[in-house]
Amino acid sequence: PPAMPPAAEPPAVEAAAALAATQRLYFGAAGDRWVAGLPDLAATWLDRWVLTPDGPPACGAVALVLPVRRADGTPAALKLQPVDHDTAGEGQALRLWAGRGAVALLAHDEAGGILLLERLDASRTLLCPDVADREATAVVAGLLLRLNAVPAPPGLRRLADVAGETLASVPAARAAATDARERGLLDTAAGLLAELLAEPTGDRLLHWDLHHSNVLGTPDGRDWRAIDPKPLAGDPGFELLPALWNRWDAVVATGDVPAAVRTRFDLMTEVMGLDRPRAAAWTLARVLQDACWDLTSERSRRVSPPHRAVAEALLGRAQGSG
Repeated sequence: PPAMPPAAEPPAVEAAAALAATQRLYFGAAGDRWVAGLPDLAATWLDRWVLTPDGPPACGAVALVLPVRRADGTPAALKLQPVDHDTAGEGQALRLWAGRGAVALLAHDEAGGILLLERLDASRTLLCPDVADREATAVVAGLLLRLNAVPAPPGLRRLADVAGETLASVPAARAAATDARERGLLDTAAGLLAELLAEPTGDRLLHWDLHHSNVLGTPDGRDWRAIDPKPLAGDPGFELLPALWNRWDAVVATGDVPAAVRTRFDLMTEVMGLDRPRAAAWTLARVLQDACWDLTSERSRRVSPPHRAVAEALLGRAQGSG
């Protein structure tokens, strides 16, 4: 008889395997230890907050999310993740946003990085094919407008510090670059960032990672919410890049990549009320940050083509000539 195909892994097993791989990648042995302790950690918080599991778990890059129901039957999501410099302010930011543009925070253990969140529709993101590209861009910009309206709380990680770290990493990235165009991109973006750092770098509460997959629909299908912030205090112009290079196939499909990038950028800056040259300069600074990571990474060693295309499309905007 023909061999039976191997059985598909249950979602819980797939989620656990994917999370173990990313935890090891980002945190090494500490990530392995955290994953090993996940069953006990989940059991502790299910018991403490009187939660009942309500479906298969899902995972992001570093977090495990368990669909649950509260004691009164209300659907919710229990998010478990290690606390690091990217995630440390997530609960605080969600509390300040209070469900206005972002997922609502129902309960939070700051020390452990444990979050109980409202349940959103995880199947509904801005990557869904029925969401037009312009609509998706406008949704991200509208959410950022609401989120960035909130002043950053004292003690939050600052854009000035992150940008300073990026500038400090440029020499190593430049040494790793084998392409003259990549070195030119690093030099140009570093010059723009140095000019930005000569002035105040902003005091708004930034999401820092709002792209098409980090926007989920509400259960009634009427609205959208931002998820997974990496909170930062700074200038809203630093927020644009993820929405410019995600869903890149739609940009390429236009047949004019620079024009499509500028169309997204102009729509976002219009909705958010941003100064375009300054926002373009901050966007190139964000490209610089990602480029430095890529060039010094064992996995990449190259600037991603979408990042390079975004930088080339917006250079004129950043210099006030386009």
